[in-house]
Parts: sequence; structure tokens; C-alpha cells
Amino acid sequence: MLPKYSILDLAPVRLGGSIADAYRNTLELAQSAERWGYTRFWLAEHHNMPGIASAATSVLIGYVAGGTRTMRVGSGGVMLPNHASLVIAEQFGTLATLYPDRIDLGVGRAPGTDRLTAHALRRNLNGEDDFPRQVAELLAYLAPVKPGQLLQAVPGAGSNVPVWLLGSSTYSAQLAAAMGLPFSFASHFAPELLLQALRLYRDNFKPSAHLAKPYVITGVPLVAAASDDEARRLATSPMQRHLKLLRGEEIHVPPPVDSMDDRWSASEKQMVESKLRVAIIGGPATVESRLAAFLRDTQADEVMFVSDLYEQTDRLRSFEIASQAMKAVGALVYS
Repeated sequence: MLPKYSILDLAPVRLGGSIADAYRNTLELAQSAERWGYTRFWLAEHHNMPGIASAATSVLIGYVAGGTRTMRVGSGGVMLPNHASLVIAEQFGTLATLYPDRIDLGVGRAPGTDRLTAHALRRNLNGEDDFPRQVAELLAYLAPVKPGQLLQAVPGAGSNVPVWLLGSSTYSAQLAAAMGLPFSFASHFAPELLLQALRLYRDNFKPSAHLAKPYVITGVPLVAAASDDEARRLATSPMQRHLKLLRGEEIHVPPPVDSMDDRWSASEKQMVESKLRVAIIGGPATVESRLAAFLRDTQADEVMFVSDLYEQTDRLRSFEIASQAMKAVGALVYS
């Protein structure tokens, strides 16, 4: 089976732009991605992060699903410990009713924010890991109602919305394998354990009613442009953003610069480049060759691209080039 390709979007707000602009850009990207053959379009929950406007994730999913026709739309992900499982089942049951066979529910266990905001979300921070129970509870709410079941998700029960486990460590890989769920690894910002996590997931996978065999999505930062030089220049926008995140600053998408040399220290450069280790940056030919190498190394079932660029036209072009590259290299790598 040829690898699929998808998009992760955080409704990025550019420097000098507005949240309303970010939402319009997100919808335009989703509609364009549908034409280019992307499989799914996921949005991620983050809080108290100026520069990211996807906090009300289920609301934004409805907005995108309502503006598209066939592409799957979902969360990448909802941070489940921030919520009651029943509420998430109801929200995604509602979405699945409105947009049948198009909604995905990816869940993670990280706060998606800082410690202060986690407390404001009423998140339990006492160190006890209740995530496996929460996932099992969520799956039960989305399953058909059992005889005598007193608590139901209405809507939600019987919707069987596909649930994905998301992670940036081996923990989620092992949990996804044990529960027989599809797995998405956040290699777009935490690539260090990518191959180890994929190996653990595949080696320990237990078939379930949800999934017969392992299925893996890998996150990839993307900056594709007309030439390698132009792509490297555009890539300074996400680099500056990662740098601001390291420094605890607001992460509005900044315009690109000609050089990063005077903007970071040697240690900061090393940390940012480490976060972007699997990034694919270049013109069409470079993107194709690096994607081919990445697919050979990971044997991923699906690649999920992230491309937060300052100009919307550059961002759209980046994803269009990636769609063309995936079509070109998929048959070669998986033949």
C-alpha cells in the first residue's frame, strides 16, 4: 500500500496578523489540501500560547469539516487528561454525526501548555498516570451501548469514531500497541526516539476490534519551495519560532530572514536543529529525495506534514510541492 500524506495544523498566527486571519488561512489550506489528495487534516490542542489559535480544537474541526467535502478532519490531538472522557466522546460524536465517516480523534497525554495553565484547566498534576484508563473509558463511550449501561455519550455512543494515540516517547508507542490502536509519533518536534518508538509499536502490536495490524503516522516539518536556497530562507521562520519557544517568548510566525547567525547562540542553534532533525527543506528534487530516504528508514504508513510559514502563498506552495513529491516517491519506496 502506498504511503498516505496528511497535514497537521495549529492555526498559526503570523506576526502582525490576527486570529481571524489564521482561521481563514486554515480553511483555505484544508480546501487546497483536499484538491491535492491529502488524506486527513488534523488540528492540535494548545493553550495560553499566543501565536497558536487551535485551543478550541473540536470547534475548529467543525469549521474545517464544514468547509471541505471528502478529506478526513480530526485532532492531532486532544490532550485527554485536560478533559472528561464523556465530554470528548460527546463532542466527537456530534462531529461524526454532522460529518459521517470523516472524523478522527487523536488523543495525547501531555498538557499542551505550561504548568500554570494546566492548573487553570483543572488538570491533575499529582504525577499519577491515569491516561490508559481514560483512553479505555473514551473507547467505551464511543462503542455501541451495552445492555444495562447507565451512562451514555449522546451523541457518541455507537459512533465508533477512530481513536489514535499520539506521542513523542516510547510510552505511547507501547500503550498503542497494547490497546491495538493506530499510532502517530510527533517526530515533527521530538525526533530523537522515532525509530525506537516505531519498532516497539510494531513488535508489540496486539490486533484488536479497532485495528488488525499496526498503522503509523510520522510527523515531518516541511519547507518546500521553488529552489533549495528559497526553502532555506523560508525555513528561518519556523527556526525563529522554535527559538522563541525555547526562550519562553510568544511564538507568532515571524517573517523569514537572510541569516540566523546573529539571532541564536551556539547552544540554541543546536537545540533548534535537534528539534528539526527530520525536517525536509528544499526545492522539489530535494524534497523528493529526502522524503524517499525518510520513508525507507521509517516505513511509515502515512506522513503528516507541518509547514508554518509567514506568507500564506508560500505555505500553500510548500504543501502542494509535498503532495507532488509523495506521489512521485511512494511507488518507488514501497514497490
